[in-house]
Amino acid sequence: MRAPADSRGSRWATSTYSSGDRDCVEVAFVAGMTGIRDSKVAHSPVPATPGDAFAAFLGGAKGSGLDRTV
Repeated sequence: MRAPADSRGSRWATSTYSSGDRDCVEVAFVAGMTGIRDSKVAHSPVPATPGDAFAAFLGGAKGSGLDRTV
């Protein structure tokens, strides 16, 4: 994994299920990579994965029922 080319200028997105109090995971899509960060520590290093691998992860999570709220 590596950080997106320049994640500082990236447009970060949060889930619509987020509580809005900045306690969530954010993602950004840059140069074929998906950056992932904790909204509470936005200036920390950004782990990233290829976009297709992230899409496969999301598909697996949705297919297994992990996307359901409690």
